Amino acid sequence: MVEQIPLSDGASALDPTFDAARDDNTHEIAPDLAYRRLAIVNVVFFGPPGAGDRGWVLIDTGLPATTGFIRNAAAERFGANARPSAIVQTHGHFDHVGALETLSAEWDVPVYAHPLELPYLDGSASYPPGDPTVGGGAMALAARLYPRGPVNVGSRLQVLPANGDVPGMPGWRWIHTPGHSVGHVSLWRAADRTLIAGDAFITTAQESAYAVAVQKPEMHGPPTYYTVEWDKAGDSVAVLAALAPELVITGHGEPMRGAEMLAALRQLASRFDEIAVPRQGRYIDKPARAEDASAYCDPNG
Repeated sequence: MVEQIPLSDGASALDPTFDAARDDNTHEIAPDLAYRRLAIVNVVFFGPPGAGDRGWVLIDTGLPATTGFIRNAAAERFGANARPSAIVQTHGHFDHVGALETLSAEWDVPVYAHPLELPYLDGSASYPPGDPTVGGGAMALAARLYPRGPVNVGSRLQVLPANGDVPGMPGWRWIHTPGHSVGHVSLWRAADRTLIAGDAFITTAQESAYAVAVQKPEMHGPPTYYTVEWDKAGDSVAVLAALAPELVITGHGEPMRGAEMLAALRQLASRFDEIAVPRQGRYIDKPARAEDASAYCDPNG
C-alpha cells in the first residue's frame, strides 16, 4: 500500500487573511461555506455570514463533547439564536453525529440522510465493528473501542430527496458515495465545482494520531479502520474525481483546491487499490453490505 499522495501548502484552501481577522477556529473557504475542525473531525456550515434564523445548513455534527463549540460557532457566523433550516449527515459514524441528538432537538430541525444510513440514525442498528487490523497507527489500533451507535433522531429524520436536491442548499446535489459506510453521501455544487466529500476521501492520514495532530496535507482514501465496502469505496472516489472539483472539504484534514489537488485526487482514483486499500483487514474479502445490517441490530452488540 502506498502511504500517501503528498500535497503542498499551496494546495490549501484556507485564507490566512480571513483567519487573521477572527479570534476563533472557524475557517471560511467560500463566501457561503465555512468549516470548523473539532478535535479529529470537521463540521461544515453552509450559508453566508449573518444568514439568521433558518438561513443556513449544518453538515455533520462532530463529536459528543463538541456540542457547545458547534453552537457557538453557528451563533458567531449566523447570529445569536440562529437555527439551521436543516442538518445533513454525510453518514452516521460516531465522530460525525456526536452533537446530533442534542442540537436537532434544541433547534427543532429536520435531519436528512441517505435511506441506507437511516438504521444508524433511528436507533435500529449499530455499525459493523471498527477494524484495528488495517494498521497505520494508534487511531486504527483503537478502532474496536469506538462507539458504533446508533443515535436516535427518528422523530426528525428524513430521507434526502430522490431527485438529488439538498434541502436548504439551492444549487447543490447529493451523490451516493458508498464504501466508507453503506449510505454515505457527498455534496456537489456544479456552479463553482465545490465538493463536500465527507469521508469518501480525506486529506490527512486519519489512522495515525500524529498525522491527525499535525494535519500534514495529503490525498488519502477513506479512513481504513471504518471502511466496510472497499470495492464501492474505489468506485465512489472515481465518481468524485470525474467531477473535476476545484474546491474540496473533507471530513478529516484541511480543505484543498486547485490543479495540484485535482491531480492528486485523479491519481487516488486511478490507483485506488494500490494507494488506499490496506493489505489486510476484516472487510477486504468480506464487505459489510447494507443487507447485512440486521446482524448489527443490537446497539450494544
